[in-house]
Amino acid sequence: MISDEFLSRLQKLEKICHHFHLSLQSGCDETLLRMNRRYTTKQFAEIVQKLRNTYEDVILTTDIIVGFPGETEEEFEKTKDFLEKIKFYKMHIFKYSVRSGTKAEKMEHQIVNCVKEERSQKLLAMSEENQEFYHQQFIGKKVDVLVEEKNGEFYQGHTANYLLVKMKANEDLTNQIQTVIVEKSSNLELIAENVTKM
Repeated sequence: MISDEFLSRLQKLEKICHHFHLSLQSGCDETLLRMNRRYTTKQFAEIVQKLRNTYEDVILTTDIIVGFPGETEEEFEKTKDFLEKIKFYKMHIFKYSVRSGTKAEKMEHQIVNCVKEERSQKLLAMSEENQEFYHQQFIGKKVDVLVEEKNGEFYQGHTANYLLVKMKANEDLTNQIQTVIVEKSSNLELIAENVTKM
């Protein structure tokens, strides 16, 4: 779907959030084949590069399944290496669980839960490192935030590339676009300077 023509046309639209969620599932071609996915890691990497060439501020997220039947340690390491190269902003990690009636249910070499958990924790740690890396690029910079709601003492909303930003204010900012300066990253959240109005 994400061809040069598609991106050329998409780029002309003003109301597009520069955030793409690309569901990879695995960074190992052998695992992808068993999952019956109709793409390779090479094709996936090419799409990622096209998106980054099209939008310099693009944020990419993904889904990963660990512990799919037959996933050897070597295959998991291939996935890990691929993810390190792509450097997604955030990864949603899922441990494979048996679904009744699926082909995977009857596959040999089901992975034990403790191995799934170990692999999941490794990728979750990588995801958090990536997120913090991206956040550091925004410290001290101005960003436009569509404020969506108040959560506790903070108002929060998203930037045009779907980064969540929190800020304090002395009046209701809901449904407004605010230009703010990012002050810090705390607990994987971007905190902007307080918004004050006369």
